[in-house]
Order: sequence, then C-alpha cells, then structure tokens
Amino acid sequence: MAQFFKQTFRWLRRLLPVEYSYPAIDIQLPGHRSLHLVGSIHMGTQDMQPLPEQLLRRMHKADALIVEADISGSESPFEMSGEFPPLAERLPEAQYLHVEKLCEELGVSMWTLNPLPSWQVALMLQATQAQRLGLRGNYGIDYQLLQNAKQQNMPVIELEGPQEQFALLQQLPDNGLGLLEDTLTHWHTNARLLQTMISWWLDTKPVTALDQLPNTFSSELYDVLMNQRNLRWKQQLSDLPPGNYVVAVGALHLYGEGNLPDLLADKKV
Repeated sequence: MAQFFKQTFRWLRRLLPVEYSYPAIDIQLPGHRSLHLVGSIHMGTQDMQPLPEQLLRRMHKADALIVEADISGSESPFEMSGEFPPLAERLPEAQYLHVEKLCEELGVSMWTLNPLPSWQVALMLQATQAQRLGLRGNYGIDYQLLQNAKQQNMPVIELEGPQEQFALLQQLPDNGLGLLEDTLTHWHTNARLLQTMISWWLDTKPVTALDQLPNTFSSELYDVLMNQRNLRWKQQLSDLPPGNYVVAVGALHLYGEGNLPDLLADKKV
C-alpha cells in the first residue's frame, strides 16, 4: 500500500499540470492523434456545473468525444433474469446486518435488494450513498460532456457502451459478491473518496489529499474492473484515426497500477 501511495503522488502530479484546474493529462500518440484525457466523475454536485472554461475550449476544438458509455439516454441496460438466493443466504450474518442497517439509514427497501445479483445490490447502495452526499447524475462530468457534444453535433465514441458494461458485471465471480463485500468493508472510505474526487473539480488540487487516497478494490476486482479495461481501452485509443479527442474516463483509471496514461505512453509502472 505504501508503494501505491508513492506512485500515486507521481502520477497525479503529472495529471494536474499548472494549466489545468481539473484532473486531466494530454497524450500525443503517433500519427497525429492528440488525446485530452479527463478524469471524470459519473455523478456530481450542482456547483460542478458548468464545466471549466478550459475544458469547454478543448471540446470546441475536438473532433470527437470519447466516453466509457453514452449515458445520455434514459434506457437502462440492467434487465435482469435468473433467480438469486436471499441476501441472508449469501452474506455472513455481520455483513447482512450491515446491509440492513444501511438500508434503514438510506431509506432503501431490503425487499427490493433481495432478488438482485450481488453486484447490483452493491451499485444500488453506492448510488444511494452518492445521492445522500448531494451527487446527481446530471451533474456528472461525462454527462455534461455528452450534452455539450450533442449541442455541437460532435461525434461520440464509446469505449464500451452500457451493454458491454452490463455483460462485464454479469461475468463477475459469484454474481459480484466480492464487489458487494468490498462496498460494505469500505463504506466510509468510499464516501471520503467521493468527496476527494469532487474537490478535484472545484477548488482543490488532487495532490492535497493523496495521503487519504485509498484503494477500495480487492486485487481480483481491481484486475477485472481496472487493469483489463485499461488494456482494452489503450488498444482502442491507439487505433483511432488522426484527430483531436477529448477522452472522459473514470478518474480512478488515470492513476494507480496499470493506469491508462502510462499504458498509452508504453511506460512500465
């Protein structure tokens, strides 16, 4: 973990050069391809709107916006099928009681969560936690960028798309039980991490909070949700035609082991 923080200091100093007041880094690929990599937050607060002027200028000059998935539509890819044991049978007693306590605090019905796969229970709890902290999807960075691209009639390129993300979650071992367990274990840490990332888009630079920056994924989940996706995205971005691109991915993909900027630069961490 100590090595993780040392590397994070180095990476995030690179991610926030003097000219940017938000988490971003410029990558120049061979073949006249320029990437403005932006560390997005998928939910945000009202004071994160409008986007920084620097970013809006980059959007005005871009040939296309690249995002993990186009979330500007209202349709949900989460059409569940199959039956899952009640949470009481999937979780140890202490964790089940923790879920019950969180549901009571958040106003979430256990009856609603019980038939869902574990990964979806985790995501629902995380989303409700973010809402309680004042975050909303329409203030998220990628959502605002998508709206800006739509206004400009700018092409939008998806690195995955909602259906591919859905398929990835469905393939997690034990129906995503590890993600639910990590969510419960790091519940308060996740709240601090959200607040830290929000500050990156307001008036605080990331380097001021690095000593509080945690890794809340188990090694197995980190490999599936971060490393493997970064490798796929590196290949997709490397195959782009010449042009200027704004690339918005989750902020956590821009630092840490196997981060996307280092992969694009062919650097070994």
